Amino acid sequence: MVSPVITGYYRYTDIFFEWHQALPEADRSPLRASLAQDAFVHPDHPLHKEGVEGAELFLGTLQSFETRLLFSSAQVEYLRYWLHAMGLTENLISLPYSDCLLTESSLRHVSPVTFKTKDELKGALKQIEKNNKRLKGADPMLKTRREIFERIRTLWAEKVGVWCALDFEAWDRDHTMLTEFGWSFVRWIDGQPVEEQGHLIVKEYRHYTNTFVLNNREHFSFGDSELVNRATFKNRIQNLVADLQKDGPLFLIFHDNNQDIKYLKSSAVNADLPNLNFLLPDAKPDTGVFVLDTSDLFAALEGEGGHNRRSLERVCRHLQVPTSFLHNAGNDAHYTLLAMKEMASGDPLDMQREKRWPNRTGNTAYPTAPQTGAGVKVKFEPWEEDSDYSDMEGVGPVIDKTKPEQVAE
Repeated sequence: MVSPVITGYYRYTDIFFEWHQALPEADRSPLRASLAQDAFVHPDHPLHKEGVEGAELFLGTLQSFETRLLFSSAQVEYLRYWLHAMGLTENLISLPYSDCLLTESSLRHVSPVTFKTKDELKGALKQIEKNNKRLKGADPMLKTRREIFERIRTLWAEKVGVWCALDFEAWDRDHTMLTEFGWSFVRWIDGQPVEEQGHLIVKEYRHYTNTFVLNNREHFSFGDSELVNRATFKNRIQNLVADLQKDGPLFLIFHDNNQDIKYLKSSAVNADLPNLNFLLPDAKPDTGVFVLDTSDLFAALEGEGGHNRRSLERVCRHLQVPTSFLHNAGNDAHYTLLAMKEMASGDPLDMQREKRWPNRTGNTAYPTAPQTGAGVKVKFEPWEEDSDYSDMEGVGPVIDKTKPEQVAE
């Protein structure tokens, strides 16, 4: 009886530091040379993948939520066959110990990651070690958000289904009066993204002005607004939601979804969404409606484990997504989709965070202090948090001109 072939992943450190030590002396040098970091990132390396710039490895999250850099078992198999085929080893070298193999049940999530240079690879290894220490004892909510973030990255890369951001605006003195609806979605046809957005204004409430929230319903920036009566408003939204479900899975994207989902289910809209899924699937789905929230995505990215949620304006500012005329439902839907795409199409979470905001986590005030349990919350500067913050306020030391030693000559 033929034994089943078990596939999975090996820790990078096990392959790089340990594998060669279990081999005969004559086979050690060829393997070590093939795994040398400067050789590994070279385009002529046997594991180089066509169409990928740099060396491909995998970033995996263990059941303990710790992160590891990984080789796939397919890469390990290929490398040992290549070494023998090239005559660099007399015999086919043995695989690493089976105990080293991480199977699917050992991992919460795995995604590919590329490194263009030796320094990028070495830096990632150091950063992974730091992050694992900082995440010791992390809030369970943060761990869940981090896992969701990586699942969304994986699903987005699959280019499957429809990803649609929705937003409602209501009169701020009576939230049963829905005044606007906006949508922005992307689907793939023959592997190419096709986008659409729109904005509806309810005719009966057109002249209801807000007291506490900006009135921007007349300033849709991505097309022409449509003025419709309440009945048409309801039908258009129902038909949109139904049509979007015809092309496989539908990912509904909100920014802080609680109120918008209430509006979808209210008598003013009554959208047919009986089986909303708030848990994302482990693998690519064929059908279903799944809820994504950009406020949770950004919380994962900035390392927020509590109940604090950033506004859409603040999220876009930190992601460097320019905005205008927020609190227009069409614009808000458009920027929500842009924010999601900005995060989902980027690097794995920790690498993405470090590229956006280098050296902003842990005990930043005391870099030599212990980092275990220090967390991964990004420390933003005041001017990054507040668009009205003075361009010069708080920048550099305060100079007392009465003290000559503080005045430049």
